[in-house]
Amino acid sequence: MAKIQIPKGVTDLAFRWERDVINLEPEVVSVSIGINDVWRQLDSPDLNQVDVQKFEEVYRDLLSQLSRSTRFVLMEPTIIEENPESEGNQKLVSYVEAVRKLAVEFNAVLVPTHDVFVKHLKEHPEIALTTDGVHMKRKGNELMAQAWLKEAKEILPK
Repeated sequence: MAKIQIPKGVTDLAFRWERDVINLEPEVVSVSIGINDVWRQLDSPDLNQVDVQKFEEVYRDLLSQLSRSTRFVLMEPTIIEENPESEGNQKLVSYVEAVRKLAVEFNAVLVPTHDVFVKHLKEHPEIALTTDGVHMKRKGNELMAQAWLKEAKEILPK
């Protein structure tokens, strides 16, 4: 029997959403999603892929399942590879735009992590942000955290 592979990403998040989010009845939900949806297009093109329309549709459905009083912090997908001009980063642009659109639609705090990472790569190409093009090194984690805190500080408890 062939093993069915399910791409990690927004569809995997949907599979876990009730258990990991809804059942906790959160006041604030922070989501960082999209990298694997694009990465799988590059490293596993034979898998059933999540195009940007499906990504946005599933993401919107997930956010819609929460209470209207829930506050959202939506993080742009960061980067794929250390080269802003790489195929992965070019494919990622439409996913970043989808997250920006959903942030407006759900009155969410938008964390511009994609822009922060691209700016860093252009200014400091010698300082790698990832171990393999997607998984963060210390500097990548630091940039994500700083961007999140800068944008989301207003919704944090005093």
